Amino acid sequence: MKVKVLCRNPDDYVRETKKDLQRVPRNYDPSLHPFEVPREYVRALNSTKLERVFAKPFVAALEGHRDGINCMAKHPKSLSTVLSGACDGEVKLWNLATRKCTRTIQAHEGFVRGLCVRFCGTSFFTVGDDKTVKQWKMESPGYGEKEEPIHTILGKTVYTCVDHHWRDPVFATCGQQVDIWDEQRTSPIRSYSWGVDSISSIRFNPIETHILGSCAADRSIVLYDMRKPTPLKKIILEMRTNAICWNPMEAFIFTAANENYKLYTYDMRHMDTPIKVHMDHVSAVLDVDYSPTGKEFVTASFDKSVRIYPVESGHSREVYHTKRMQHVTCVRWSADNKYILCGSDEMNIRIWKANASEKLGLLSPRERAAQNYNQKLKEKFQHHPQVKRIAQHRHLPKAIYSQIKEQREMRDSRRKKELNRRKHSKKGAVPVVPEKKKSVIAVVE
Repeated sequence: MKVKVLCRNPDDYVRETKKDLQRVPRNYDPSLHPFEVPREYVRALNSTKLERVFAKPFVAALEGHRDGINCMAKHPKSLSTVLSGACDGEVKLWNLATRKCTRTIQAHEGFVRGLCVRFCGTSFFTVGDDKTVKQWKMESPGYGEKEEPIHTILGKTVYTCVDHHWRDPVFATCGQQVDIWDEQRTSPIRSYSWGVDSISSIRFNPIETHILGSCAADRSIVLYDMRKPTPLKKIILEMRTNAICWNPMEAFIFTAANENYKLYTYDMRHMDTPIKVHMDHVSAVLDVDYSPTGKEFVTASFDKSVRIYPVESGHSREVYHTKRMQHVTCVRWSADNKYILCGSDEMNIRIWKANASEKLGLLSPRERAAQNYNQKLKEKFQHHPQVKRIAQHRHLPKAIYSQIKEQREMRDSRRKKELNRRKHSKKGAVPVVPEKKKSVIAVVE
């Protein structure tokens, strides 16, 4: 005998389980929702507050070096592999997934000045204070085999940096001059010099791969084309540049990290004026690296902090620091756009989240939808005073905070003095010089 069960709720016939959510029809007519904007504002304010509450960017510290870290390199094919070189000549290979060192090589006597991985990821190059360039296998040696380089090139002077071509078996070194090497030869195929004592850094362009740029001790940035026997052009700045990095999405754009606490983004076609001046550091900027998207870059500074800048902004959106972290010498942005790695004087490599409040791990579809909704609300109300104040506030160490205050007073004093000079001088005698043009002294072609 069949028993018919009567249900009071007709939806129970439609739903397969009680947990199925019903589609609720909505009418988006604005006249039916008079308080929609105030409600969205409160949600944007709350999500901005929660973003700051959950902002815990520090992930892990990789320990094991016995001296300060001088340089780092990313693997082009493996997200979890990173190489680091120290001031005692030691090179370590790290597995970021397990956060452990997989291999240690005593590569040089003295500092490891530069590291780069071959474009295919099968080997890597190191340069050091012992005037040698060495090529090493990426795989560990077999049982009973010695740790020896594949090739060793003995130079006449100290090499300060090395970088590999993005497509061809060619790499470049710098020191007293810029040398372009073929991997199969022991002498450079091209050498460039332009009246410079020493060149500190060199980088290949990832898009226009025949173009490379270098920064030198005479406060200049020099551009080269491998296909030409002479350098392309040179700009001389007010102070020395420590490192440059090319935008991986825009072929002509690069950013220079300067000793005057600022960074300058240039278009290589019009180098008389930088596109943007990036401020906020209170000491010399030592390294810079772009995100894979080309929309942001990260900087390492002598002021013991790491900052993240949007390309179009003159001020940083994020600053990372810890009590133990000393002068940050090198920094890299991971190839998956999620993490930042920095090496500092106190022998540690630190891993940070690129987005400080991002949740690590898998997200359910509802969580992802809520995140996207909150992000759009924050963008909609980003210029509202309360939302802007909470979103921009960052806690800074006392040393950095006091230096920012002191530099602001010095800047205001200089501006006031210039205004007074202009007021009491003949018209046009004291011209107004934009901030962008103050740094560039000359452009030589």
